[in-house]
Amino acid sequence: MTEPTQTTEARNPRTIHMDRCDTLEILHLLHAEDARVPEVVRAALPQLARAVDAIVIALRTGGRLIYVGAGTSGRLGILDAVECVPTFGTEPWQVVGLIAGGPEALLRSVEGAEDDRDAGVHDLLALDPAERDVVVGLAASGRTPYVLAALEAARTVGACTVGIACNDPSPLLELAHIAIPLVVGPEALAGSTRLKAGTAQKLALNLLSTASMTRLGKVYGNLMVDVRVTNEKLAHRATQIVSEVTGVDEKGASRLLSETGWRVKPAIVMALLGCTAQEAEKRLDAADGLLAAVIGPA
Repeated sequence: MTEPTQTTEARNPRTIHMDRCDTLEILHLLHAEDARVPEVVRAALPQLARAVDAIVIALRTGGRLIYVGAGTSGRLGILDAVECVPTFGTEPWQVVGLIAGGPEALLRSVEGAEDDRDAGVHDLLALDPAERDVVVGLAASGRTPYVLAALEAARTVGACTVGIACNDPSPLLELAHIAIPLVVGPEALAGSTRLKAGTAQKLALNLLSTASMTRLGKVYGNLMVDVRVTNEKLAHRATQIVSEVTGVDEKGASRLLSETGWRVKPAIVMALLGCTAQEAEKRLDAADGLLAAVIGPA
């Protein structure tokens, strides 16, 4: 593999005097660096689209989206995985995050964990990966041993692999079936990849999961119609969505939702087609859960 150019470790000439700045000047410097990130992500949209298409196929066929990372990258992957459940109503097993060092590493640094290749293989294989899965490796450096080993293990079982790195070329991008370079350049604070590199990865993950779930019919117009109601805020949101789509008042929307176990899609179908909750479920099942196929486009 080609030895990567570690731009993420270089000193940034634009912030070399940062310690001599006042508070507002420091903030301007940091913000100016952050402002460079969206255009980097924009340039990677074609590669991100390829990854989304692979994820959609995986989730439609019973496969999983598996994120693997260390440190900031690992935490971001787990954050995205966890939030898919309430936002899109996915099952916890469908989108999964692995972090070097295990759950303890979510709260504190686990020394040496990112260098443990054996753990990368072990953690990935413990999920019993298969061809229908998509495994996304996240590493700002593009060379984290834990992540590389996990992706190598994923390839041995035929899973589709995606690499997201902030150095190009890098071993991770060369290893992955779909390479997504996010070269944001030197950090404002040299080597602190929780900054621009972390922001770029977070934006990429937002795009991957949201676009994939939209393609899977978990979005109607721009409404999260598969939202899983687990608290009062989400109950209010579900009620608003049903009311927005169907025109019924919030009291009527709440009644419909109570009849469907607080599932938004069947409540909408009931309101618009005048059917029972059971019939609404049958119609949605026949349409593979696509609300637009049952009631028409938003």
